[in-house]
Amino acid sequence: MSLAIPNGLNNTVERPGERAPLVLGDTTYHDITEAVCQVAERPPGRAWMIGFLVAFALLNWLGICIAYLIYMGVGVWGNQAPVFWGWPIVNFVFWVGIGHAGTLISAILFLFRQEWRTSINRAAEAMTIFAVACAGTFPGIHVGRAWLAFWLAPYPSLNLWMWPQFRSPLLWDVFAVSTYGTVSLLFWYMGMVPDLATFRDRSKNKWRRMAYGLLALGWTGSSRHWMRYEKAYALLAAFAAPLVLSVHTIVSFDFAVSQVPGWHTTIFPPYFVAGAIFSGFAMVLTLMVPARSMLGLEKLITIRHLENMCKIILATGSIVGLAYGTEFFIAWYGQVPEEQFAFLNRALGPYWWAYLTMVSCNVLSPQLFWFKKCRTTPWIIVVICIFVNIGMWFERFVIVVTSLSRDYLPSAWSYFHPTWVDWSMLIGSFGLFFTLFLLFCKLMPVINMAETKSTLAKQLHMSHHE
Repeated sequence: MSLAIPNGLNNTVERPGERAPLVLGDTTYHDITEAVCQVAERPPGRAWMIGFLVAFALLNWLGICIAYLIYMGVGVWGNQAPVFWGWPIVNFVFWVGIGHAGTLISAILFLFRQEWRTSINRAAEAMTIFAVACAGTFPGIHVGRAWLAFWLAPYPSLNLWMWPQFRSPLLWDVFAVSTYGTVSLLFWYMGMVPDLATFRDRSKNKWRRMAYGLLALGWTGSSRHWMRYEKAYALLAAFAAPLVLSVHTIVSFDFAVSQVPGWHTTIFPPYFVAGAIFSGFAMVLTLMVPARSMLGLEKLITIRHLENMCKIILATGSIVGLAYGTEFFIAWYGQVPEEQFAFLNRALGPYWWAYLTMVSCNVLSPQLFWFKKCRTTPWIIVVICIFVNIGMWFERFVIVVTSLSRDYLPSAWSYFHPTWVDWSMLIGSFGLFFTLFLLFCKLMPVINMAETKSTLAKQLHMSHHE
């Protein structure tokens, strides 16, 4: 990651009456195919191997911790009265939020015909799938007896002598997250079919050709195939767009419909959605900036793409900061003593350090994106986005732990101490996430070749008319 933008790669200069190019240099259609396919066809580089080995080691450590948890029981976690919802729910909400940007970039920006999404949507969609997989790990293991995790599913059970409580937001969560994960997976796979056919046609190995051939579903590139593909992709985009709003809204209801001070607030749905988009875009940039450099994709994932995402982070980060201030105002305006105490406790109580970290990372650090230098310098972008990711994890920690540790009964107040298993599972979940992402970069088309060529075609058409 260089400090300066190389000559010919700076497409952030605004020229009146002209659209900035999104494919740089003298790139041809063939160059796009070569740039994307060679990532999967050449042997893995040293940086990829080191990253993969580290991530895979963390993934194995996560597996050992889960086995230990199942053998010993949930007592190995730090959850105890009154903080029964501790580390696992923080990790769950954090990973669900990370998964938001992929569908937003893919579906909503596609419906609004924003062409700058074309080089980054594929990796963002993959990130959504992997983040939802990380999130899904925690509800399954938090029940203690993992072999009975199917009890979480909303079905009428004669063994339990009860029916699902359809008024509970915890039940809505099951529907919302599973629907979101399913649609996101279909949307991601549907978009890859033409590119997987290209991988199939270029394969020199029999087994690779067979594997990519199965995944390509017999794609031939005929006009009929393209017509059906375009219709199916647009339908899935229209179906996925409202899910971006619904999933984290319902996750916020897990807290907002309760009577716990600090949770019982109507601001949570928009606040959670903005926060999810905020953290999701930060994670996309955290992954894509090193990936574009490591995979040699600077002409396709340009500084303009990075700058646009920085602007969205700045906007959503400001919304999150406004929500933090509004919470305090409503607590003062509502004149409910328990609510006022809950928010003063957040900022000035025993977890003040967590609240300070949250505000510093989520409100102050994104403000640097007001400066173009920060929006267009890759290493600064990565540093700020890492701070945002840290801050968004602490936001969930502050909401969950500070409210529960000091509830209505002072004699039950307690300070939450995470155990080594809590820390290990958080770190191990990153191992799962990065292992899946690195495998995706090596085995799948990391950029949507078909859409990028379409963008290049429009770019060439416009240049011929000038």
